[in-house]
Amino acid sequence: MGDVFLQDLWFHRVEGVVLESAVVDGELVIVRARASAERAACPACSTTSGRVHSRYVRRLADIAVGGRHVVIELQVRRFRCRDRACRQATFAEQVDGLTFRHGRRSAGLQTVLQKVAVMLAGRAGARLADTLAVRASRSTLLRLIRRLPEPEVHTPRVLGVDEFALRKGHNYGTILVDIDTRRPVDLLPDRATATVAAWLTDHPGVEVICRDRSTAYAEAGRLGAPDAIHVADRWHIWKNLVEAVEKTVIQHRALLRGPEETPPVRAEPLENPALMPRSLDEPRQSGRLSDRVREQHSAVHALLDEGLGLRPIARRLGLARNTVRRLANAATADELLVGRWTGRTSILDPYRPYLHQRWAEGCTVARRLFEEVRERGYPGGESVVKKYVQRLREAFPHDDPPRKAPSVRDVTSWITRRPDRLTDDQAQQLKQILARCPALGRTAEHVRLFAELMNDRRGRDLSQWTERVQADDLPALHGFVTGLGQDFDAVVAGLSLPYSSGAVEGHNNKIKMLKRQMFGRANFDLLRKRVLLAA
Repeated sequence: MGDVFLQDLWFHRVEGVVLESAVVDGELVIVRARASAERAACPACSTTSGRVHSRYVRRLADIAVGGRHVVIELQVRRFRCRDRACRQATFAEQVDGLTFRHGRRSAGLQTVLQKVAVMLAGRAGARLADTLAVRASRSTLLRLIRRLPEPEVHTPRVLGVDEFALRKGHNYGTILVDIDTRRPVDLLPDRATATVAAWLTDHPGVEVICRDRSTAYAEAGRLGAPDAIHVADRWHIWKNLVEAVEKTVIQHRALLRGPEETPPVRAEPLENPALMPRSLDEPRQSGRLSDRVREQHSAVHALLDEGLGLRPIARRLGLARNTVRRLANAATADELLVGRWTGRTSILDPYRPYLHQRWAEGCTVARRLFEEVRERGYPGGESVVKKYVQRLREAFPHDDPPRKAPSVRDVTSWITRRPDRLTDDQAQQLKQILARCPALGRTAEHVRLFAELMNDRRGRDLSQWTERVQADDLPALHGFVTGLGQDFDAVVAGLSLPYSSGAVEGHNNKIKMLKRQMFGRANFDLLRKRVLLAA
C-alpha cells in the first residue's frame, strides 16, 4: 500500500518508471527508482530500439517535500541504435515528464524554476528558491531565462507605441503593446524612426497606432504603416496642457499671496515666570536631575525615619554610601540642587526682549526669528532659538497662525483638477486667486472647456477651442495650441476615438521593476524575453 502511495505521489504524471524506495536521510529525501520502458527512441534518427548497452544511475534534484531537499536516483539504460547508418551508436533513454538531456533536475523542478526566474529573475528569485528548499543561484535563474524559446510575436490591430528607459538620460528603447489585450507585443532596442518603421513593415496589419506626440514615432508610422490611423494619447495631451497652465501660473505668481493682514499686537507684555532667567542662587525646579534628586532625598529620609543605617539604605536603594550620606545630611532637596552650574545665564538672554517683542507682533517662525537675532549679534545656534520659541508657543499660543501662501504647483493642480475633487478650503483659495488674477481666471475657463471636450470625445470641436484660445492674451496656451497644430489629425483622433496608451504607461513601470530585479546583469535580449514571457 505504501509503495503504491509513494509511486502515485512522485510519478503520477510519468509513465515507464517504477519506484523502489524512498529514504529520509536527515534533511534529504532520497527516492530510488528505475526506468521500465521496453524500448526508447534514438534522439538522432528517431529509430526505436530495445537492445540495452548498459545501465547507470542519474541523480536528479526534485521539488522539496516538507522543507527537505529531494534527490531522485533514477536507474536508466543506454540503448544501441538499430540504424547502422546513424552517427550515434548508443543513446541514453529519456523519461517524458521526468528527465531531459544533460539535465540535473527533474522536469517539474525545471518548470518551477523557469517560472520563478521569469517573474523574479536573479536575487529575488534565488531568495524564493531558497525558501522553497531548492538550490538555485541568481546566475542560474538568468541562464534559465536565456534558454527559454523565443516568445511568438503577433501583429495587433491596435498598437500602442511608447519609449522606455534602458538607462535614464542616455539609452531608450521602444515598447509595443496590444491595446485590445493590454499585453506587450515586442521591445525594440532604440526609439529611432527606422527601427520602428522596419518593425511595422515586417508586421503588416496594424490599423490604429496609439502614440505620444513624438515626431519620430509619427514619421515611423507613416513609413511603416501608411494606412494606419494615428491616435495621440490623451494622457500626453493633458500633460502638455498642464505644463502650459504651470507656465501661466508662474508668470502671475506675485498674485498668489493674498493682501497682507496686520496681525494683532498684544497689549500686555510677555511675562511668565517660566520664561524668566533664574537667579544663580535659585535651585533647579524641573528636569530629570531635579526629579531624581528629590525622589532619592525623600526615599533616604523615609528609611532613616524607620531607623535604618546608611549602609542598609545604600544596599536597598542601590546607591553609593557617599551619595546616601549627602542625601541624609541635607535637610531639603533644594540644598543639593544649588551648585556651580545652577541657574547659569544663557547666550540668548540679551535677545529675549527682542524675541518677546517680535512674538507679540505676530512673528512665530523660529527660523525667521533666528535669522533676525543673528543679524543683531547672536553668536549661538538655531536649536537654542527653536527651543525657546517652543516655550513661547506653549506659554503664549497664537490663536490664528498666518496661512502659508499656495505654491505654483498647488494652484496648477487646483486649476487642472476636477472641481468635485477639491476640498472646501482649496476651492475657496482658488476662487480668491482667480478673482485677483483675471488671466488665471481665463486660463481656468479654457482648461474646463478642454476637459469637457476630451471627456465627451468631441474632437470635432477642437478647432473652435483653439480659435478661442488664440483670441485670448495667454502666451503659454498659445504655445500649447501651436503644438497641437503640428499633429492636429492625431490629436483630433485621440479626442474622438476610445483608444488610449494607458496600458503602455503601466508596462513602462513594470519594465523598471524588471530591470531592478536583474541588478545590472541584464542585456536587452534578456529584458525583452522577460517582459514578453511575464505578460
